[in-house]
Amino acid sequence: MIRIIIAGLFIAAGLFTLGISVVGIFRFSTMLNRVHVASKCDTAAALLVLTGLIIISGLTVFSLKLFLVIVFLWLCNPVASHLIARAEVMTNPDLNLICDYVDLTQGDEIKNDSN
Repeated sequence: MIRIIIAGLFIAAGLFTLGISVVGIFRFSTMLNRVHVASKCDTAAALLVLTGLIIISGLTVFSLKLFLVIVFLWLCNPVASHLIARAEVMTNPDLNLICDYVDLTQGDEIKNDSN
């Protein structure tokens, strides 16, 4: 019974984190901010929900598979989010009008034409 309550708390915390992510996606105006909040909250929410499922299932082969899913998500989600953000930086010519960023192709200068 205690195991189910603890697992429920983990799953509820994960769903709350996903809800915060949805609010952040709609609230922020630029694509880079949206990617940032989505990747951080999505990774944390997946960890919490899958940890809750591992607690419910106990020590089985299924829980090992869930753990491998957590490892896969924690490795791939930040990389995919980084690549999406980098594609936005490289393809959006008006990005320097709305935010400051470091263009790694030109060196370590901060690009901002408004200064």
